[in-house]
Amino acid sequence: MTVDIHTHTFPQKIARAAIEKLSGLSHTMPFTDGTADGLRRSMAEAGIDVSLVLPVATNPRQVEHVNDASILLNDSGGETGIYSFGCMHPEYPEPEKELERLKKAGIRGIKLHPVYQGVDLDDERYLRILKTAFGLDMWVLIHAGLDVGFPGVEHASPRMILRVVESLGSQRLILAHMGSWRQWEEACKLLSGTGVMIDTSFSIGRMTPADDTLTQSEMLSVSEAEDIIRAYGADRVLFGTDSPWGGQKESLELFSQLRLSETDKEKILCLNAKRVLGI
Repeated sequence: MTVDIHTHTFPQKIARAAIEKLSGLSHTMPFTDGTADGLRRSMAEAGIDVSLVLPVATNPRQVEHVNDASILLNDSGGETGIYSFGCMHPEYPEPEKELERLKKAGIRGIKLHPVYQGVDLDDERYLRILKTAFGLDMWVLIHAGLDVGFPGVEHASPRMILRVVESLGSQRLILAHMGSWRQWEEACKLLSGTGVMIDTSFSIGRMTPADDTLTQSEMLSVSEAEDIIRAYGADRVLFGTDSPWGGQKESLELFSQLRLSETDKEKILCLNAKRVLGI
């Protein structure tokens, strides 16, 4: 089994507009049309068995509506191979109540995106959400580091993440983008010994520019990625692509180049994710 722990889809009626907007912000080309059907086609082509969708609430009014859709998507995961986390926003007034609803509905975790949500990760509002989620034994996957669509904007730096870990612990905390996008070295130094998990999404190789505005498309080399994985340990690494912004087939091909043992590759591609998803 191969599991992609980091993907995104949008409702059919808004997928085209959402993809065009986000592609314009990031100046990168998408690999799917942003729909669940597009993700399924990508999975079939790449040979990926399970994908986890990570929804993001960009305002507190979206939270319950997005979570309703996530519950429906997650409920059909056994048939489609597509599961979903829920979402939360730092300005949502009653995170405890909504997280309990997600827990009862079988949702295993939530996605937070401090850059899109415009709040520092170590803000009290996020700490409240994290404390509640951890108390419910839910996973929290965080966009960590910078974001290609918001150059220079810093809301989830390695030091902010470290302050969260020091305050609440590292249990069930997953840091996207190899620990901290474009802040990989600092994150590795500060966080690799804390017990957090990381995913590999949108971090190895190069981005696919949509135009000539993207001047720095190179990301981590294969050898740099190997060093980071070894620092965190294969037990704490999850394979992810950030589809549609990373190609699932292309990401798997890059992953196959990593000089890791077959045991470690199996942990990253499958076993660790099965523990997170409870499958």
